[in-house]
Amino acid sequence: MATLVATQHSQVIRKHYQELVARGKAKMTALVACMRKLLLILNAMIKNQTPWIQSQTT
Repeated sequence: MATLVATQHSQVIRKHYQELVARGKAKMTALVACMRKLLLILNAMIKNQTPWIQSQTT
């Protein structure tokens, strides 16, 4: 559910999702890729003890 919301409201995740769909990926495959991207961002935030920055480009 978090990824569904992120594809609507997060610029980084939305852009990634739209690029994958535009390249011909199935929507579910693109959503799973966004899940992974979101997890990587969140893990980096925990590791570095940094807050969420909307303009992150990881």
